[in-house]
Amino acid sequence: MYRKKTLLLKRSLGVAVFLSVIALGIWMFQFTFFSPSHQAKSAVKEFYTLEQEGNFSESWNLFHSSMKKKWTKGAYIQDRAHVFLNHFGVDTFTYSIEDVEKRKSWKMENDRKAFPVVYEMTVIQTYKGKYGNFDLVQKVYAVREKGEWKVVWDYKQ
Repeated sequence: MYRKKTLLLKRSLGVAVFLSVIALGIWMFQFTFFSPSHQAKSAVKEFYTLEQEGNFSESWNLFHSSMKKKWTKGAYIQDRAHVFLNHFGVDTFTYSIEDVEKRKSWKMENDRKAFPVVYEMTVIQTYKGKYGNFDLVQKVYAVREKGEWKVVWDYKQ
């Protein structure tokens, strides 16, 4: 009788530990992949993947509306292709995204209203072209607009 109770207790404890590990794993998965910082980084990653492919039309669509006011879609496509592909003499680039940090009350330009929350990250684009190999390092920001994460660049003087 005592032996059966001990065995039952051990099994129950094992099942409880197993279920706790599963629950913790699910929570960590949700926290990691559905966290605002992860979603913000994913939007920036999608933007630079499109840029890497030379798909400037689609990358422009991922800009925040305040960025879209800086250029028309056509002007952006033409400028990006002209400067990066023609002047730099490259077909594509590699990139990395580092240091994702939450910022509060950040401004894109000195005379603009602050965004309440942004995620700041460092994007490093590595080019190998006719002028040699070089890195372009830029702070990039992701901000929510109408429920979606959008890309913003810093224009403060």
